[in-house]
Amino acid sequence: MTIAMPALYERVSRVVPKAEWLSYEDDVAAILALKKSRNAVILAHNYQTPEIFHGVADIVGDSLALARKAMEVEADVIVLAGVHFMAETAKLLNPEKTVLIPDMGAGCSLADSITPEDIALLRAAHPGVPVITYVNTSAAVKAASDICCTSGNARQVVESLGVPKVLMLPDEYLAKNVARETSVEILAWHGHCEVHELFTASDIHELRAAHPGIVVLAHPECPPDVVEAADFAGSTAVMSDYVGREKPGRVVLITECSMSDNVAVHHPDVEFVRPCNLCPHMKRISLKNIREALEHNRHEVTVDPAIAVAARRAVERMLAV
Repeated sequence: MTIAMPALYERVSRVVPKAEWLSYEDDVAAILALKKSRNAVILAHNYQTPEIFHGVADIVGDSLALARKAMEVEADVIVLAGVHFMAETAKLLNPEKTVLIPDMGAGCSLADSITPEDIALLRAAHPGVPVITYVNTSAAVKAASDICCTSGNARQVVESLGVPKVLMLPDEYLAKNVARETSVEILAWHGHCEVHELFTASDIHELRAAHPGIVVLAHPECPPDVVEAADFAGSTAVMSDYVGREKPGRVVLITECSMSDNVAVHHPDVEFVRPCNLCPHMKRISLKNIREALEHNRHEVTVDPAIAVAARRAVERMLAV
């Protein structure tokens, strides 16, 4: 059943001004109609803006949740409101479906930081050491790895292999943060998220001084000293669950800015302090280009079949953990 426009606005009224919402209504109405006529679903990452996340998305979550739920959709068309590697992952898990990304320029600094050739050199330097690749990578890099992980399951994946040493690529900070939680030796690459690497331990200390009693939740892509200075660290899904479970009076999410808006919609009794670091890639996705993707079948994502088999195996091994 189609939700009326006033009810949709009610969802986001605490984080989207009414005047701003009025400028979105035509696109929202068109997208809802196009989803129905094309038998399409929209998967939206937690870093999408509220008018997308709460206004038109059918499935929302972090990278792990989107990967899992992509396997369950019955639609003919998947629109990925996120970045390119996420759309590739959706295609890997749904090879017979049409997968669209609204803007081909929605990339990722982590995905750009490593190539299959880099992995070949690492394997030569560390023979027999399994390669764990973060999902924030291209399909070609996934295909060159043994298993994938996300920030939500990285420790479980590391320990599931039952080996004393692993290579974890490409996020250096995620690897170092996971290494503190496990006895497995983790060899890291030098890739960083351009959003999370901006946060510093000084930022955390300043937030605590300015907002006494604030609870600090940090993403594990942040530098280790930031994670150490926080009260709790976890993926975007884990942070959201923490807020719902613990109901802190005042909280700050040390991650991409839109995450706070999207979680705040569900928790009007929690005060969110927002340090606004934006992901320029996530912000390339808009209602306008989601609508255009559905109208014109724009920016279809494909994966070379020769790469897809090995890449899919690495993702499915992760999902089985």
